[in-house]
Amino acid sequence: MTKTVLFDVMGTLVHDPFFVEVPRFFGTDLRTLVARKHPTAWESFELGHIDEEGLAQQFFADGRRLDVEGLKRAMVDAYQFLPGIEALLGDLQARGIAMHTLSNYPRWYQLIEAKLGVARYVPWTFVSCEIGARKPDRAAYDHATARLGVTPDQCVFVDDRRINCDAAHEAGMDAVHFTDAAALREALAARGLVGAGLAARAKTPV
Repeated sequence: MTKTVLFDVMGTLVHDPFFVEVPRFFGTDLRTLVARKHPTAWESFELGHIDEEGLAQQFFADGRRLDVEGLKRAMVDAYQFLPGIEALLGDLQARGIAMHTLSNYPRWYQLIEAKLGVARYVPWTFVSCEIGARKPDRAAYDHATARLGVTPDQCVFVDDRRINCDAAHEAGMDAVHFTDAAALREALAARGLVGAGLAARAKTPV
């Protein structure tokens, strides 16, 4: 059966600055930042319900205004492919494997694309700000399969958040919980989608 691979982006393909660089930008730690930010403003931004001005006004629970441009610069500086990911995507591409993003992100995904060129390997087909649904909402997965004209069992979903993988399973998809590129390669190799890595080949009897 032909398989389509659906990739989360942040924390799976690209380093996510939220945990280190973003708190550093605010001069605080992650726990304090989470306590100070509005509980739903970023999600609303990812869904396209508010724009940058709305984010500036709503990001902090106490009503302080967010320095949007400063935050964008800090995040762009931190964007980079995770180790081993580009080589893996290149191998999948060379094998003709259909790949698409299924990502929670605002329109700032365009900043990632401008810096890294993710679409050289994986088109930004499904991003929450454009489809109006965020993982683990079932609607996000159903939207992807309906748009692609495939059944859920024809999809392999990859994400660094287990809750999103569990939701993919519930939607009928195969799912791989991402930890690192080497483990992902082994998981995809086991599904016949890519060649095994050196470590995996070394375990294979000659």
